Amino acid sequence: MAFPSLRPTNREFNPGDWPTKTFNSQSGAETRILYGTQRTNAKLQLGYANVSDTNAQLFLDDYNANFGTLRKFTIPAETRTGWEGTGASIDAPPGTQWRYESPPSVQSISPGRSSVTVNLIAVI
Repeated sequence: MAFPSLRPTNREFNPGDWPTKTFNSQSGAETRILYGTQRTNAKLQLGYANVSDTNAQLFLDDYNANFGTLRKFTIPAETRTGWEGTGASIDAPPGTQWRYESPPSVQSISPGRSSVTVNLIAVI
Protein backbone atom coordinates (compact mmCIF):
# COMPACT_ATOMS: atom_id res chain seq x y z
CA MET A 1 0.00 0.00 0.00
CA ALA A 2 1.28 3.48 -0.86
CA PHE A 3 0.47 6.81 0.70
CA PRO A 4 -2.69 8.14 -1.03
CA SER A 5 -2.05 10.25 -4.14
CA LEU A 6 -4.59 12.93 -3.29
CA ARG A 7 -4.06 16.69 -3.41
CA PRO A 8 -4.20 18.25 0.05
CA THR A 9 -6.39 21.29 0.59
CA ASN A 10 -3.89 22.65 3.10
CA ARG A 11 -0.33 21.95 4.11
CA GLU A 12 1.84 23.00 7.04
CA PHE A 13 5.58 22.34 6.83
CA ASN A 14 8.17 22.72 9.58
CA PRO A 15 11.70 22.22 8.16
CA GLY A 16 13.23 21.03 11.43
CA ASP A 17 16.71 22.05 12.54
CA TRP A 18 20.29 20.83 12.49
CA PRO A 19 21.27 18.68 15.48
CA THR A 20 23.20 20.83 17.92
CA LYS A 21 24.22 20.76 21.56
CA THR A 22 24.56 23.91 23.65
CA PHE A 23 27.00 24.21 26.53
CA ASN A 24 26.91 27.14 28.97
CA SER A 25 29.82 27.98 31.23
CA GLN A 26 29.46 29.44 34.70
CA SER A 27 30.45 32.82 33.27
CA GLY A 28 27.52 32.67 30.87
CA ALA A 29 29.56 32.02 27.72
CA GLU A 30 27.76 29.78 25.27
CA THR A 31 29.29 27.17 22.99
CA ARG A 32 27.24 25.35 20.37
CA ILE A 33 28.39 22.19 18.59
CA LEU A 34 26.87 20.95 15.33
CA TYR A 35 26.30 17.16 15.33
CA GLY A 36 25.27 16.55 11.73
CA THR A 37 25.07 17.86 8.20
CA GLN A 38 21.33 17.49 7.62
CA ARG A 39 18.23 18.89 9.27
CA THR A 40 16.26 16.53 11.48
CA ASN A 41 12.68 16.40 12.79
CA ALA A 42 11.04 18.04 9.78
CA LYS A 43 7.26 17.81 10.06
CA LEU A 44 4.51 17.92 7.49
CA GLN A 45 0.81 18.28 8.26
CA LEU A 46 -1.55 17.60 5.38
CA GLY A 47 -5.25 18.43 5.42
CA TYR A 48 -7.81 16.93 3.07
CA ALA A 49 -11.13 18.73 3.42
CA ASN A 50 -14.46 17.33 2.29
CA VAL A 51 -13.20 14.11 0.68
CA SER A 52 -15.28 11.00 0.15
CA ASP A 53 -15.32 8.47 2.97
CA THR A 54 -13.71 6.05 0.51
CA ASN A 55 -10.73 8.40 0.12
CA ALA A 56 -10.58 8.99 3.88
CA GLN A 57 -10.41 5.22 4.33
CA LEU A 58 -7.25 5.17 2.15
CA PHE A 59 -5.35 7.04 4.88
CA LEU A 60 -6.55 4.67 7.59
CA ASP A 61 -5.61 1.68 5.43
CA ASP A 62 -2.13 3.12 4.76
CA TYR A 63 -1.64 3.85 8.46
CA ASN A 64 -2.50 0.22 9.25
CA ALA A 65 -0.29 -1.11 6.44
CA ASN A 66 2.66 0.84 7.91
CA PHE A 67 1.95 -0.50 11.41
CA GLY A 68 1.07 2.98 12.58
CA THR A 69 4.17 5.05 13.29
CA LEU A 70 6.64 2.18 12.70
CA ARG A 71 7.47 2.12 8.99
CA LYS A 72 8.78 4.86 6.75
CA PHE A 73 7.63 5.61 3.20
CA THR A 74 7.86 8.14 0.39
CA ILE A 75 5.12 10.65 -0.31
CA PRO A 76 3.73 11.23 -3.80
CA ALA A 77 4.27 14.45 -5.74
CA GLU A 78 0.57 15.31 -5.28
CA THR A 79 1.27 16.22 -1.65
CA ARG A 80 3.20 19.23 -2.96
CA THR A 81 0.46 20.41 -5.32
CA GLY A 82 0.00 24.15 -4.97
CA TRP A 83 3.52 24.70 -3.62
CA GLU A 84 5.32 26.93 -6.10
CA GLY A 85 8.78 26.45 -4.61
CA THR A 86 10.97 23.49 -5.44
CA GLY A 87 9.82 20.06 -4.36
CA ALA A 88 13.23 19.52 -2.76
CA SER A 89 12.41 22.25 -0.24
CA ILE A 90 9.65 20.10 1.24
CA ASP A 91 11.61 16.84 0.98
CA ALA A 92 13.70 18.03 3.94
CA PRO A 93 16.45 17.08 2.71
CA PRO A 94 15.92 15.52 -0.75
CA GLY A 95 15.41 11.77 -0.60
CA THR A 96 13.88 11.93 2.86
CA GLN A 97 11.30 9.36 3.77
CA TRP A 98 8.39 9.97 6.10
CA ARG A 99 6.50 8.13 8.82
CA TYR A 100 3.26 8.87 10.60
CA GLU A 101 3.82 11.01 13.67
CA SER A 102 0.34 10.13 14.92
CA PRO A 103 -2.78 8.38 13.60
CA PRO A 104 -4.72 10.17 10.86
CA SER A 105 -7.58 12.25 12.22
CA VAL A 106 -10.88 11.74 10.39
CA GLN A 107 -13.79 14.10 10.97
CA SER A 108 -17.19 13.29 9.50
CA ILE A 109 -18.60 16.33 7.67
CA SER A 110 -21.80 14.90 6.23
CA PRO A 111 -22.99 11.44 5.14
CA GLY A 112 -20.31 10.06 2.84
CA ARG A 113 -17.93 13.05 3.30
CA SER A 114 -15.04 13.52 5.72
CA SER A 115 -12.04 15.73 6.40
CA VAL A 116 -8.70 14.10 7.16
CA THR A 117 -5.59 15.50 8.85
CA VAL A 118 -2.31 13.61 8.56
CA ASN A 119 0.81 14.42 10.62
CA LEU A 120 4.10 13.13 9.21
CA ILE A 121 7.68 13.35 10.46
CA ALA A 122 10.79 13.09 8.27
CA VAL A 123 13.13 10.15 8.63
CA ILE A 124 16.58 10.26 7.06
